[in-house]
Amino acid sequence: MPERNPPVKYIQNFINNEFVDSVSKKTFPVLNPSTADKICAVAEGDKEDVDLAVKAAQAAFHHKSAWRTSDPSARARLLHKLSGLMERDADHIASLLTLENGKPFKNAIWEVNNAIKTLQYYAGWCDKIYGKTIPVDGPFFTMTLREPVGVVGQILPWNFPIALLAAKWGPALAAGCTTVLKPAEQTPLTILYITALTKEAGFPPGVINVVNGFGPTAGAAITSHRSIAKVAFVGSTEVGRIIMESAAKSNLKRVGLELGGKSPIAIFDDVDVDKAVDIAYEAVFINGGQTCCAATRTFVQDKIYDAFVKRAAERATRRTVGDPFDDVEQGPQIDEEMFTKALSMIEAGKKEGAKLEAGGSQLGDKGYFIQPTVFSNVTDDMKIAREEIFGPVQQILKFSTIEELVERANNTSYGLAAGIVTNDLNKALAFARAVQAGSVWVNCFNIVTYQAPFGGYKESGFGKDMGEEAIEDYLNIKTVTIALSQ
Repeated sequence: MPERNPPVKYIQNFINNEFVDSVSKKTFPVLNPSTADKICAVAEGDKEDVDLAVKAAQAAFHHKSAWRTSDPSARARLLHKLSGLMERDADHIASLLTLENGKPFKNAIWEVNNAIKTLQYYAGWCDKIYGKTIPVDGPFFTMTLREPVGVVGQILPWNFPIALLAAKWGPALAAGCTTVLKPAEQTPLTILYITALTKEAGFPPGVINVVNGFGPTAGAAITSHRSIAKVAFVGSTEVGRIIMESAAKSNLKRVGLELGGKSPIAIFDDVDVDKAVDIAYEAVFINGGQTCCAATRTFVQDKIYDAFVKRAAERATRRTVGDPFDDVEQGPQIDEEMFTKALSMIEAGKKEGAKLEAGGSQLGDKGYFIQPTVFSNVTDDMKIAREEIFGPVQQILKFSTIEELVERANNTSYGLAAGIVTNDLNKALAFARAVQAGSVWVNCFNIVTYQAPFGGYKESGFGKDMGEEAIEDYLNIKTVTIALSQ
């Protein structure tokens, strides 16, 4: 059951298994997006705090009883213990998330449960990381070892903070890496609570460290730190470029980036229109549109275009928006910046000639609520069809042939995800092969599971979250060759 006023217990940085103030003693406010009121203030970390966290992580990685050489079964037990503690406190964790993020509680509890399963999945990988023996020419025995890269920096977004926390911690810890993590400044409270559970679970000091703060300060200190071997980031393409540059200038650290998107979903005329409307509706409006792979470009085949638009507008109008602790489908946008950006994009759509079918305005006069918005008569050159909105705004475009569709779907700098709704398997497979996207969903959307890799093409980034592939990003491969006696 949700706690409408969950107590906030942890507001400091977490370094070497202790909650500590920032070196500067500075703090910053965390706001409730439903009201714009201050919840509390948390410690604001900077370079000095990141340095302390990295030193702790280095000690935990290199010590004689190091995490990297610990028994894989021991790492697995700790990950299972952490997942069990999260399960015990699931309602409280979800309540904190709803408070600081604004997503409906029913979505928050789903996210907590997803994170629990993700940690359990990676617990199962701890003793399955092994190399190969390779037949080579000559009197030699050659094998490979797969070893953890070292201390890793991880920078989280605010839209799915718990799910992505598990997606980052899980493979890194299973591989034997130690971590320095920066939560999004909008959503540190949930992360700090889960971090406290890692100490209760028994993780050794220094294995997990969390520094609160902002991207240009704490985040930059992580990406430029010469003792961090890899940095993993989820966020905007713009910031992703900055991180790559910083990583190159520091120590050529490994980089994994899951960035923005402008995902297409294609609706063919051989499907039930009502079913297609429902799939496209969830594809774009989930999490208030605040999803990197949201299908904001809805391509609909010309024969059913008008019927689809009418029903899509009706469905959006029925979407319930309000207090996320109530039984609603949508809460507020995360903060004033994203709220203002989404409204400005809506205004751009109106000015450029798209037809407003539903919504289009702020909802209420308190907090960051926006009406679910639908545009028709959208063309590819419009700003709303080209740029990421990160809000509850659907653009409906018309197409005729699959050849035209593929060309237009790929005409973007992004390549995170794509979807197709059709009863024709040949069309589905042709589209899946031709579209430039890291994930393709057929007759569904936003199906991201911990067993399967997730990541983008082009300017949507590189590297993978989830699945076995995520662990590979935290491992080095060492080749060992032994001369055999003759």
